Amino acid sequence: MHKKTGNSGGALFVLLGAMLWGTTGTSQALAPVGATSLEVGALRVAIGGAALLAVALARRSFSGGGKWPILPTIIAVLATAAYQPFFFTGTAKTGVAVGTLVTLASAPVVSGVVGFFALGERPERVWYLSSLLAIGGCSLLTLSGDAGSVVNPVGVLFSLGAGFSYALFVLGSKYLLKEHTPDAVNGVVFSGAGLVLFPVLLMNPPLWLAEPRGLVVALHLGLIATGLAYFLFLKGLSSVPASTSVTLSMAEPLTASLLGVFLLGERMNLLGVVGVVLTFAGVALLAFGVTKKKD
Repeated sequence: MHKKTGNSGGALFVLLGAMLWGTTGTSQALAPVGATSLEVGALRVAIGGAALLAVALARRSFSGGGKWPILPTIIAVLATAAYQPFFFTGTAKTGVAVGTLVTLASAPVVSGVVGFFALGERPERVWYLSSLLAIGGCSLLTLSGDAGSVVNPVGVLFSLGAGFSYALFVLGSKYLLKEHTPDAVNGVVFSGAGLVLFPVLLMNPPLWLAEPRGLVVALHLGLIATGLAYFLFLKGLSSVPASTSVTLSMAEPLTASLLGVFLLGERMNLLGVVGVVLTFAGVALLAFGVTKKKD
């Protein structure tokens, strides 16, 4: 068994990881013309998976661990791979706002319910209030940016699949962390997901990588927004409940929205500002509650 980080430190690592995920949208917006969402998603997992596996091998993280249970490992790998096409297909069919909202709103619910039955984790009371605040804030954030979205039932199903996939990734990884270090779990899960998604890159070669800007974007997405982000996330996940980590992950859209305003010149209306405040309040309440309980 590996040494675990304290609850307060774990919550901070999860927050930092989610904030790095929030740079993904800005990075994609700076990608060259012709870079499709599916290509970008497959490429970031492939690069991030290779980097995380290299880190795990360099740190000899596979020595001294227990057995790798087949079912949780397969669930974590397939859930990681499935998230990308589910999410991007959902947003393409029903709009970015509705697709993102359905994904973000469903993930905490799924993780809370499945975590209770599969891992025996009982969410703390503060989780319910913080999740409501964060989901409400994300609702306002996403809907404020795209009033023209049309609710497409098929798109909603894909977005629900994305939320379910993310929750399963968290829960599967949480189970694997019982016997393995975050480095080892990251290396196995993401390199496996990279192999699953590799055919996407074969069928749609990312020719835009030949451009310097395209290469920089791909390296940032793979090494920073995926590799480093999930390194921090799983380091924190080893010491906080799965339901807590998923709610804290809502720092991702909060970061993305603020970067869009300050770096891409996007405008935010009053609805969006209220959404930022509510999301921040929900995430901060949960992070403070975890730290206060530890102290």
